[in-house]
Amino acid sequence: MNEKPPNTASLFLNEDADKPPLPNRGLWRRLHTAMQKRAASTKDRMSTITKESVKGFLRRNLFVLLTIAAVALGVMLGFALRPHNLTLREIKYFAFPGELLMRMLQMLVLPLIVSSLVTGISSLDSKASGKMGMRAVGYYMVTTLIAVFIGIVIVIVIKPGKGHRDSPVASSSTIEPVQAADAFLDLIRNMFPPNLVEACFKQYKTVYKKTIHTKNVTVALSLTDSLNATEAALAVNMSRVLQTIQETVVEMIPVSGSSNGVNALGLVVFSMCFGLVIGSMKQQGQALRDFFDCLNEAIMRLVAIIIWYAPVGILFLIAAKIVEMKNLAEVGGQLGMYTVSVIVGLLIHGLFVLPLLYFLVTRKNPYTFMAGLLQALITALGTSSSSATLPITFRCLEENNRVDKRVTRFILPVGATINMDGTALYEAVAAIFIAQVNDMELNFGQILTISITATAASIGAAGIPQAGLVTMVIVLTSVGLPTEDITLIIAVDWFLDRLRTTTNVLGDSIGAGIVEHLSRQELQSQDVEVGNSVIEENEKPYQLICQKNDSVKHRNSETPM
Repeated sequence: MNEKPPNTASLFLNEDADKPPLPNRGLWRRLHTAMQKRAASTKDRMSTITKESVKGFLRRNLFVLLTIAAVALGVMLGFALRPHNLTLREIKYFAFPGELLMRMLQMLVLPLIVSSLVTGISSLDSKASGKMGMRAVGYYMVTTLIAVFIGIVIVIVIKPGKGHRDSPVASSSTIEPVQAADAFLDLIRNMFPPNLVEACFKQYKTVYKKTIHTKNVTVALSLTDSLNATEAALAVNMSRVLQTIQETVVEMIPVSGSSNGVNALGLVVFSMCFGLVIGSMKQQGQALRDFFDCLNEAIMRLVAIIIWYAPVGILFLIAAKIVEMKNLAEVGGQLGMYTVSVIVGLLIHGLFVLPLLYFLVTRKNPYTFMAGLLQALITALGTSSSSATLPITFRCLEENNRVDKRVTRFILPVGATINMDGTALYEAVAAIFIAQVNDMELNFGQILTISITATAASIGAAGIPQAGLVTMVIVLTSVGLPTEDITLIIAVDWFLDRLRTTTNVLGDSIGAGIVEHLSRQELQSQDVEVGNSVIEENEKPYQLICQKNDSVKHRNSETPM
């Protein structure tokens, strides 16, 4: 009667023990717990979204949102106006707000390059600036060569030039061919301008002068041509006689000339040397350092005002370019694969290669870094000028990504002048595309020549719209391709120019982040030295007071009572 009921719990436990364990039960439990935590955190974040937080987000990202909206509106407006067949004069008037934006930004480029480079290099000691410069040059060379390699592989694989011989509508712009040797010498000449004032609005450019002169040429004539029969009999052992005649020779001689545009390369070289000298002057050069630092700060405040006009200018720039195109269907049919090749190469370089380099060096998320550059990238897309985008790039790196000002002021002006990844990739693709159009098979040596020449020519490309077309002549001349075929790609160059300019700005900005990470020890040691010098300066008045008090006490002790 008093028998205890069986322990049901123990029975169930034993029953469970007899069953084989479910596979991955612990994994599912952990996954379920993680999902519950994620849902709870998402719910908490959603509950914390208030009207004030939304206002704060819009206030921080208002410029980016306005610029993106301007790009979209510009594309729609351009296609909406195409059926109206505007004249060139009307298109010029329509693009006037965009022209104003370009003029405003270019107005700030000259003082910004000089002031930022002088303050950036003078604030560094020679050892730190030398190491930083070597790292920057190494980064520039590596990324540019990678970009050229990507472009060559893409154009060889896709082969956009096969079956595309019909040329689009020829452009009215003409590009004067320059020999490759003279173009490289011009690059070196522009590094050392003889007149700094002239360098602010002109560049050195070789032009050719036709000269006609006569020279004496010695030719051999047969005896029957110059002697009669009797004389021929006397000179039987002579078969030929020499005679000197005059020949007219036409020769193209390279002479000095100039082209409009800021000689940014010469100003960069002068500013770097000037900054190094000011930095070596220590206390004597402090007044000049303060002046250029103040100038740089004033320019950046002007930038903060002008950027709010940028969305309006970008809208009209893009819309006017779309209206200006002659025949979209014809251009798309002839140059579609070429455009796709350039875009694919730029996307691979900008979205995979550059972020991978940043991650391998810094071990940080590159796409978070790129998100802080969105304003500069969209401005580059709209203005098609890395130099004009320079003020916005400074602002994005220093305010959004917290890059040290000493690094940005040194790296960005140099990068905007000589680091052109997108331009180098585009020139390699365009050169091989023109060779394919002309059914020319390039050997390995010619492809290697194109890669080296495209790398060097990108250094000499100015940071202005469609400057790559001028340096393209150097690349085509190096392998004997017809320079007049540049008209094949002019029709779509305005669009590709915007994409390669965006890639150039991205490469400069990621380079600044990488160089700052590699130079952090030099920057920290310099900060410590500056802090110690400030402490010493602050201690000097106190030491002088103590010395004065000690001398007074000493005199009082020596005074007889």
